Amino acid sequence: MEQITYRAFVVEETEGKYVSSIKNQNIDQLPAGDLLIRVHYSSLNYKDALSASGNKGVTRKYPHTPGIDAAGVVVSSSNKAFNPGDKVIVTGYDLGMNTSGGFGEYIRVPAEWAVMLPENLTLKEAMIMGTAGFTAGISVTRLTELVKPSQGKIIVTGATGGVGSVALSILSKLGYSTVAVSGKLAEYDYLKNLGANEIISRNDFLNMEKKPVLSAKYAGGIDTVGGSFLENILKTLSPLGAVTTCGSVASTDLNMTVFPFILRGISLIGVSAQNYPMHLRKFLWNTLAAEWKPENLMQIYNEINLDQLTEAIQSILKGQLKGRTIVNMKDSNI
Repeated sequence: MEQITYRAFVVEETEGKYVSSIKNQNIDQLPAGDLLIRVHYSSLNYKDALSASGNKGVTRKYPHTPGIDAAGVVVSSSNKAFNPGDKVIVTGYDLGMNTSGGFGEYIRVPAEWAVMLPENLTLKEAMIMGTAGFTAGISVTRLTELVKPSQGKIIVTGATGGVGSVALSILSKLGYSTVAVSGKLAEYDYLKNLGANEIISRNDFLNMEKKPVLSAKYAGGIDTVGGSFLENILKTLSPLGAVTTCGSVASTDLNMTVFPFILRGISLIGVSAQNYPMHLRKFLWNTLAAEWKPENLMQIYNEINLDQLTEAIQSILKGQLKGRTIVNMKDSNI
């Protein structure tokens, strides 16, 4: 194959510090894999920001190109399931962690990581959802198995973030009454447009009594931040309620008793999009492209290019971003 040079966001370790820059790479530097994909869009996730900051729990070796999401077109394939020209989505697995990721104009991955782009979904829309939207989809899937709209309100923490934004939109579309938790007063209108029926300030939600069990308020919850947020949801679930958890920005600790689980029969469901089984992955992407596709999807994203990534990474680490941030890998002059 003709030698291809491409642009990539590369993080390097120099004297204990991690510095990022846009570099020209050659596809020979990409890892082995069945599919060579020209990336059209990627998206920015908190895990990408950790990788770009030198978090060895995410990425072990540098130099490295983060980007746990990619949507693009197959350039070449050694697997009969895919052909040049196929539009595909790659999220999760090891992409962007220890395998060169979507912040490069090309990726090379195993065919088992790729999903054909569903009908009724563009490459851009796929990345507006990305891992965050996919995680929201898993969370809603698991929650709706146990909690129905008639049972009561669903509370969503980190509501202005990527997972929270998409989850609110899907839940609203499915007829659930939702309560959004947010520390961003200026974004209340944004949350209402997503379908939030009520909004609780972060401080008010955290300022609860320190008792093992509190008055029942919610039929279910989708927690994206962990720590005291998750503890307070669990303590205020109604009997047979359920909450999904997928993040730990606030804390990885859970400081509470088992009383809510025993006395009210509630369920805590862990959610991970990284190694979600492929047959379920395909089904969920098709669901997100059809009946669960958020009606306001084109209103919950900000679009940047490679040259704007460093600033956006700093913003997501500070909790300053809302909704989804996608990276246009086809246009460096947005």
